[in-house]
Parts: sequence; structure tokens; C-alpha cells
Amino acid sequence: MRERLEQIYQRTLSQLNEAGVDWQRWEHEPILNFETDARIAEALGWTAEPSKSLFLHLKDGRYCIYLTHRDARLDSKAVRQLLGSRPSVCSPETMQEVTGCLPGAVCPLGQNADIVMVVDSRLKGCKEIMFTPGLPEMTVAIAAKDLDAVLSVLPNPVFWLEEEAA
Repeated sequence: MRERLEQIYQRTLSQLNEAGVDWQRWEHEPILNFETDARIAEALGWTAEPSKSLFLHLKDGRYCIYLTHRDARLDSKAVRQLLGSRPSVCSPETMQEVTGCLPGAVCPLGQNADIVMVVDSRLKGCKEIMFTPGLPEMTVAIAAKDLDAVLSVLPNPVFWLEEEAA
């Protein structure tokens, strides 16, 4: 498991570097829930917006990561409209098996090319966004304006869930 998390972490950093964007990284105790996240954010003085990556299974058999703000809710109807297939949240076991990530720390980057990415367009309105780069004891932040550049280097199909639908 640790080896797979390290691979995701290294792929994520490679993708950030390939995109040519500035990014920040912090090391801390593992974050696997919102409570720990809030406590560490306060202690480290983070100002970037927290994101979450929901791992979904689509009725047509595909898998999907929905990248959104930590406080946003999944709009299943909007995702179904966008992708043409009904989504459901995967079990922690399935998520771990398919992504290699730990529950509460799904990395939106560094994933297999067959996992569809759906990105909440409201993230573009943030100044910076943070996410877990695979290892739950690490956090990465990028400027939201650089999100397009980062997503453009991914091998995954990427879809934006527009604000009126999000």
C-alpha cells in the first residue's frame, strides 16, 4: 500500500512540474478526515481553499473522480447529465483497490488514465486550492488559475461541471 501511495505522490509531483505551475507542499500528520484537516489548517495557517475528491462508480462501468470544494455536495443528476451515466459513491474498499488511495485522502492527480475526472467549475473562483497528493501526510496547493494547465497534462478524460449545474 505504501509503495502505491508513493507512486501516486511521485506522479502527482511530475504532473505539476510538467504543467509548469508553481505549487507549495506541506508535510504534517496524516489527514484522513475533515476534523484533522481543519486543525492542521489552523495550526499551519493555510489560506488556500480545501478540496475533496469523491471517487464514483458510473452505472456504465467507468470510474470517476469528482474534484470539488470540501464543503460542496455531489449533484448526481448534474454528473449523470454530463457523463451520460448515473454515478454512485464507491465503497472505501473499491476506492482503495482501484486508486490505491486511503479513504479520506483520494488524490485527484496521478491516477490511471481510464479514470474520468469531473472538476467543479466553482473551483476557478478560488484563489488557491489544496489537495492530498496521495500521501495523507502531505498537502499540495496550487493557484486556481493554474488548474487548466494542470488538468491539460493528465492522461485522463477531463470534464468541467459548470456552475449552474454544479
